[in-house]
Amino acid sequence: MPRVIIAGFIFALSLAPSAAHALDETDEAPCCATESQEPNSVQAVLDRLEQRATNLNFYQCTLDYIFKQPLLESQTRRRGVLYYAKIEKRSYLRIDFNTLQYDDEPEQAHKEQFFFDGIWGTYIDYQSHSVQRQQVAEPNAPVDAFALVSRRVPVLGFSKIEDLQQQFDIQLLETDAAEAAPSDRLRLTAKPDSTYHEDYVTIDVQIDKKHELPTKIVAVTTEEDIHEIALKAPTINQAIAGETFRIEFPREFSVEAVPLKRSPASK
Repeated sequence: MPRVIIAGFIFALSLAPSAAHALDETDEAPCCATESQEPNSVQAVLDRLEQRATNLNFYQCTLDYIFKQPLLESQTRRRGVLYYAKIEKRSYLRIDFNTLQYDDEPEQAHKEQFFFDGIWGTYIDYQSHSVQRQQVAEPNAPVDAFALVSRRVPVLGFSKIEDLQQQFDIQLLETDAAEAAPSDRLRLTAKPDSTYHEDYVTIDVQIDKKHELPTKIVAVTTEEDIHEIALKAPTINQAIAGETFRIEFPREFSVEAVPLKRSPASK
């Protein structure tokens, strides 16, 4: 699987759980900050995200992912849709990228799909007519999509606040008063001894104040590449049919499957 696609997939996943902190219109209002906290402090923002993480059962949004390489003066842009659901205590995730644009060239139809069912990750490339699958867990011990991703990138709300604060210096940035919707902006700067120090320099997350919903993330890597993802038109906790996560592709596509690596003792 191309490195750029992997990065895009991982960052797309890292956004969705943050979006999960939003409540449905019918859900209860968020808890208030404690008397010892300023309502607009970093800790208050993190606590609200963490408190609402458990409310996510279904999530869907449109995805606009831009990957910039300033040193090469190039960028690619992909647009698509992200779906997430918890069904019978198991999580499912699907990302459909439908278009691709190189630099200033015209946008073109370009279909790629990613699926995750707690056991297998699947990438379908409709241009090369190929399917790549990788097993990440035992069948009797599926993992949550976002729990898996948090091993590679920090997932706001799904990572423990204490862990985030050990790995990053976190600050609340000033926001533009002219913005259409009021928002909070957090900047995570990797500490020298952080697990993420070799991968990321900073990760900025913009969170809509009305729904506690991240709308944009900008991550700068140690290689000076920039991952910029916007989440738009979200729907929260509205049921998504299980068939959405059924993997289907033409029979003539080639398939490569990589099973889970097991230690000699576990075989």
